[in-house]
Amino acid sequence: MKETVFTENAPKPIGPYSQAVRAGRFLFISGQIPADREGNLVGGDVRAQTRQVLENLKAILEAAGGSLENVVKVTVYLKDMNDFGAMNEVYSEYFGESKPARAAVEVSRLPKDVRIEMEAIAYL
Repeated sequence: MKETVFTENAPKPIGPYSQAVRAGRFLFISGQIPADREGNLVGGDVRAQTRQVLENLKAILEAAGGSLENVVKVTVYLKDMNDFGAMNEVYSEYFGESKPARAAVEVSRLPKDVRIEMEAIAYL
């Protein structure tokens, strides 16, 4: 069984994809960039952008009946790996002791030229 998940509390997709798809007990959350629910980009440093990305992930998880504690895997895409430490500080605030598996990679460019994007897989 496959089900699309959508919430008004996170930005609408900017292309032909879903915010998230639930397949059985797994929730696959599409890459989230630092845009607010109206689609406005959050400026500032990577800390502010990371915080918005994680708020988007949290909103989508809540719409599916879960929380950040349900996340089992995160992929972080950074425009500059020098931002890793700052991103990691904010990330730690949100995940605490939960500590899902994670990969972080530097990429040459992200949608709308943001500094960070994250996707996640959760088990609900």
